[in-house]
Amino acid sequence: MEDLNSTTRTHKLTMINRKNSTLTGVNDVLSFDIHEILLETEQGMLMIKGDDLHVSRLTLDKGEVDVEGKIDSFTYSDVSNVAKKGESLLNKLFG
Repeated sequence: MEDLNSTTRTHKLTMINRKNSTLTGVNDVLSFDIHEILLETEQGMLMIKGDDLHVSRLTLDKGEVDVEGKIDSFTYSDVSNVAKKGESLLNKLFG
């Protein structure tokens, strides 16, 4: 039986020809520009790098994001390690 009070969503990433990507299990979009998008997902922080990147659809109540552009990389980092150490999330990611 499914727990209706659970806030954990399934995180899924689908990419087509390195140009279109659909993500689920997204909690927040922390920052974005044409070269980098930083997302908070159910599986940790996700940094998407590329060129001419655009968030074409954002539905945070469902946890869904569509990204378009030339995608070069997806990089995950663990949020729980940052929170335990009390470090700034951005310092951990970019430091």
